[in-house]
Amino acid sequence: MRAQKSESNFLFLPNKLPFDKWPAEHSDVHYILNVSEHLLSERKLHRKTSAPSRQIAKMEKFRLLQNIVVKQHTTLGYGFLALATAGGEQLFNVIVFNCPCNSWNFAYSLTFLLVPALVLFLLGYYLSSRTWKLFTSCCFHTAKQCPKRVFCRGLKVFSQITMGALVAPVTWISVALLNGTFYECGMSGYSSDLLTQRLCGKSTSCQLNLVKLPCGQTSTSPSNQDEFIFVLRAQSQVLGWGLIATIMVFGLASTCIQRCCSPISFLQLQFWKTYKEKENELLERKSAEHATELAERNLKSFFECVELKEIKTPSRKAWEEISLLYSFSNTEEYYSTIHKYVEKKTVEDIVPSSSTVHLVLDFVDSGAESGGGSADTHV
Repeated sequence: MRAQKSESNFLFLPNKLPFDKWPAEHSDVHYILNVSEHLLSERKLHRKTSAPSRQIAKMEKFRLLQNIVVKQHTTLGYGFLALATAGGEQLFNVIVFNCPCNSWNFAYSLTFLLVPALVLFLLGYYLSSRTWKLFTSCCFHTAKQCPKRVFCRGLKVFSQITMGALVAPVTWISVALLNGTFYECGMSGYSSDLLTQRLCGKSTSCQLNLVKLPCGQTSTSPSNQDEFIFVLRAQSQVLGWGLIATIMVFGLASTCIQRCCSPISFLQLQFWKTYKEKENELLERKSAEHATELAERNLKSFFECVELKEIKTPSRKAWEEISLLYSFSNTEEYYSTIHKYVEKKTVEDIVPSSSTVHLVLDFVDSGAESGGGSADTHV
């Protein structure tokens, strides 16, 4: 009976009494429940505190990735351009290219090798904001008796733009040579006694059927056909790797020369790049805000027939000054044409005689790349 009573108390006491007034025989149960309640509260607290910390950690990782992309946007952009060009060449080779296997082999292959490269080269000029800054600057100075130093600066800037525009076409030609298909088709139709003798020796039938080699329609044995193809492909790949090595050596040498001739220190150069990135971002945002405000005012005045609210906008002369190409001066330290304009607030001495163009400072005029038809004044 006592056991039953104890069991009965155990069943009904939790609903009638608080934990601290339970009988002594239920002290173990009381302890277990207290521990469980404590663990549950700790778990809830941990969830509340850990969720924001995980979000903060994710945001920190995202900011780190964003900073890397912003700092290396030029390198990443060129890398993405090279990969896209290589992928386009492979797709072009598989879908479009089809060797005619006749006397047109050489002209056909040369067209597929060089014409897309030329198109990519011209697109590199067209999509560069510096190209249009250079042309607008040249036109601006031409109307004002363009001095010789401005012409020399323009040639230096044009050479920098050309180096950037060469990335895509050189990638196209290099990948095409490494693949070997264009070269095989082209050289099989190239009328060169030296090449013909090297591939065919004194075999007359081989020399006559060499143009049909890429299509496998020659009368020679399959082993000889494969041997000829391997020789042409090896020559193509050697030329491709040679072109890549030449470009890499030239790029490294030019970068070293730029750094050696830099008029400023490495840390100041890093600060300068950071300043230009922030200035470009803010200029884009402020321009959009100002244009929106001006458009809203004009439309409101037109539709509601209200008086115009005065909104100050930079003059045409101010836009011309900040749109000029940047030139470094040892006597004046300005980080951009906008910086120079707001410091001087004058149209005098736009291009000082002591100013020069340094290749290491080409980023000052780069800004946000846009189409050729736009008036890009980001730098």
